[in-house]
Amino acid sequence: MASGLLLVISGPSGAGKGTICKKLIETNPQIKVSVSATTRKARDGEIDGVNYFFLEKEKFKDMLSKDEFLEYATVYDNYYGTPKNYVLENLKNGNDVLLEIDIEGALQIKEKFPQGVFVFILPPSMEELKSRIVGRGTETKEDIDKRFGSALEEIKQVIKYDYAVVNDELTRAKNDIEAIIRAERCKVIRAYEDIQTRF
Repeated sequence: MASGLLLVISGPSGAGKGTICKKLIETNPQIKVSVSATTRKARDGEIDGVNYFFLEKEKFKDMLSKDEFLEYATVYDNYYGTPKNYVLENLKNGNDVLLEIDIEGALQIKEKFPQGVFVFILPPSMEELKSRIVGRGTETKEDIDKRFGSALEEIKQVIKYDYAVVNDELTRAKNDIEAIIRAERCKVIRAYEDIQTRF
């Protein structure tokens, strides 16, 4: 059985990566979502193993010392990370694994797992990005300016990714990522084992 693909998706806030990922999962049942681990307490309605793996700090640090994360970060005194075993088991079973993650985390993963497929989601323009962030209606002008400034810096990182997808229209962006998955499956380096067993 061919291994699945690790699909790592990043992009600036407001690019629409969450919406694209949701659409991808709806139409591609073989794609499993990577579940992150965190040391923060579960919020109302959150389920262990679905939203996050909720761990005690000692357990998280123990896993860190054993190199059991593809990436990790500290946010407001809590740890967040991507458990390696969950991802590798699914890949071994032929499932594709989708990881929507910030750029810093994605680049950590690229160092440890370069055979992943790294996709950067871009807005159609900076004007459209700003209008999407403002349109949420949840942030102050100061927050909006900060996110916008961060987005300009983040977009400079696109050169470190394998693919760039412009999210000017949701269905087209989703179709582009499905085309990337198909193309990656056809790479000789991925298909070689299967080719050898057939011929």
